[in-house]
Amino acid sequence: MLIQASCLLDFTCTTQVPTTFMLRARSGVGQFVIKEELHTSPFRTMTEFTDNYGNLCQRIVLPEGNFRIESSVLADCMPTIEVDHNAGWTAIEYLPDFMLHYLLPSRYCESDKMADLAAEITKDFKQGYPQVEAIRQWVHSNIRYQYGTTNSSTSAWDILSTKTGVCRDFAHLGISLCRALDIPARMVTGYLYGLKPMDLHAWFEAYLEGRWYCFDATQTEPKGNRINVAYGRDAADVAFASHFGPVVLNRMEVKVEEKVM
Repeated sequence: MLIQASCLLDFTCTTQVPTTFMLRARSGVGQFVIKEELHTSPFRTMTEFTDNYGNLCQRIVLPEGNFRIESSVLADCMPTIEVDHNAGWTAIEYLPDFMLHYLLPSRYCESDKMADLAAEITKDFKQGYPQVEAIRQWVHSNIRYQYGTTNSSTSAWDILSTKTGVCRDFAHLGISLCRALDIPARMVTGYLYGLKPMDLHAWFEAYLEGRWYCFDATQTEPKGNRINVAYGRDAADVAFASHFGPVVLNRMEVKVEEKVM
């Protein structure tokens, strides 16, 4: 399925502010980027680098006053995500070296505090994919999705107390519970066709038997037609904008539509 997605951000700055954006998708498993564009108003010189996770990062200095940036992408996306209930757990000694940091606690994912809960949730399930799916279902059933209940400092441990959050909180909790079982897990941000209300989205992936599998605790069933934009340990690694100074976000507009050609 061809997916056309875009994100428009409108800011106001009282002074020049160095900023890093993470707005450009690249081709990979489940998606082929056909066309993508990035425009700013007013025009500002931008540079780009690839971070430690393979994400494309745009560096720019926002001008004083009003500033707009719009990213758009046309991608051929898989209509479904891979589901394999027979995918087993990979023993730590057989994991690739670069996978080990996805086992550790991180800024928003305090997996070292969740071993007992993770064991309780998955006690009746086979190691591997069935455990992760049990975690996804538990988060979906026990955490209420509600805007305005969390902020940029809210962690997975906080969510266990409040039982409310948004997509990034659902992902953080799923990641933490997986890592508590020694299952590598990472956060993904991007676009999901048909999401209501439409917004930039976040979910998590677990590494099982040599590959990553997608899990989205905000949804009732596995859904494809996703455009992955960024990967990382948690939200600290995949923020769509990181400002090094005072910035006001006036408006964010996200569109995800099927493209008929």
